[in-house]
Amino acid sequence: MAAPREWLGAVEAEGSSGRQGNSGVEVVVFSDPAPPAPLCPHGPTLLFVKANQGKEETRRFYACSACRDRKDCNFFQWEDEKLSGARLAAREAHNRRYQPPLSRSQCVERYLKFIELPLSQRKFCQRCQQLLLPDDEEKHRKHQIVGDISITQLKRPSQLLYPLENKKTNAQYLFADRSCLFLVDLLSTLGFRRVLCVGTPRYSQFYMEDSFCHYNMFNHHFFDGKAALEVCRTFLQKDEGEGVIMVTDPPFGGLVEPLAVTFKKLIAMWKEGQSQDNSHKELPIFWIFPYFFESRICQFFPSFCMLDYQVDYDNHALYKHGKTGRKQSPVRIFTNIPPNKIILPIEEGYRFCPLCQRYVSLENQHCEHCNSCTSKDGRKWNHCFLCKKCVKPSWIHCNICNHCALPDHSCTGPKDGCFICGELDHKRSTCPNISTSKKVNKAVRKQKQRKSNKMKMETTKGQSMNHTSVTRKKKRRERAHQYLCS
Repeated sequence: MAAPREWLGAVEAEGSSGRQGNSGVEVVVFSDPAPPAPLCPHGPTLLFVKANQGKEETRRFYACSACRDRKDCNFFQWEDEKLSGARLAAREAHNRRYQPPLSRSQCVERYLKFIELPLSQRKFCQRCQQLLLPDDEEKHRKHQIVGDISITQLKRPSQLLYPLENKKTNAQYLFADRSCLFLVDLLSTLGFRRVLCVGTPRYSQFYMEDSFCHYNMFNHHFFDGKAALEVCRTFLQKDEGEGVIMVTDPPFGGLVEPLAVTFKKLIAMWKEGQSQDNSHKELPIFWIFPYFFESRICQFFPSFCMLDYQVDYDNHALYKHGKTGRKQSPVRIFTNIPPNKIILPIEEGYRFCPLCQRYVSLENQHCEHCNSCTSKDGRKWNHCFLCKKCVKPSWIHCNICNHCALPDHSCTGPKDGCFICGELDHKRSTCPNISTSKKVNKAVRKQKQRKSNKMKMETTKGQSMNHTSVTRKKKRRERAHQYLCS
């Protein structure tokens, strides 16, 4: 699902001939306090590095935290790049131009005026996706307008708004009614009274200031500053944090690392309102994401488990419930709520496993060797005694690779694992050799920089000598011309 970021081309253009072997772009995660990052229209940028297995680390660079395509946000800056005052001023002006046309206070003011209108005057422009006041109607008279907007419709903005379809920036896939009803009933059964929904773009015009914040979940940035941050803090800490849950459905192309960092900051904000007696408690979370990110999510949140419930979407061709085999929806719910407290609908084929003490899908059979219901994708998995774990039914054990894989896999292809040491049990960011690697890479970069500077000096010197030689020849010609004319 996670498409490669388009600005990777700018990195490869520095001297790489393309993707050779195993390579990828990783986000650099800092412990608090993180150094200040340059700003793009979507808030503070993130620091990235392109890593190649077995090769030195390339220059690190800042890019947009939210957009994967440079056509949507073309911000790019090397970490060690120094910008002039003029370029910084131009960037600030650019960032201001791309902010929403209405501030939060203006949205609230319009909303209050809108709900005071008679039903016959409450109109919504489908083309502009905007609630209309009487003064706006002339500008929108040639657009498709929906009238008689009820309070019930205002409470369910998704029924008015068209889903955005840019998969690299603002793709919006709406939960099917089946999944919506399940989540609402589940939250009510578990006793939650307040829900912090992280990832509800374009809803600003439908909510009051104490119910909505314009927020970037990839960098924990509140666009309306400290006032918006305090709104979020107050919401989380109300009643000492009791009865609140965070539900998030991030873009599936988003990187897990920055999302995890952001969610930990929201958890810390919630914990500030806890008494000493409740310091061991966690903010309840539902993180809706594809099952193949399980290891990455659990790396950051060891208390999380993945539910077997398949989340499906109305406007997505693939993420549908009821299909069989590999065509089933891969989207699951990751949560820190004990799974034995979550009842999945039996009428949809889920059953309770007394050994695992949780509800599982019908074909997810308990493996006596793994002592767990091991399937992740809804199919029955098979136990491999050589790998000592259960694997997908379409996989077979490869004696060359010494692990299970698809029958037509390449045994000579690039291997997964750490880009520094090649081990499979960790990633580059947690490699014990990362500090040594950084020192070596830094020394190599300095040596290359000195060599580059020397070449520049030699080139400049040569250009200067050539310029002097040309000037002398020109002066000799001028003196000869003067002599002949005299």
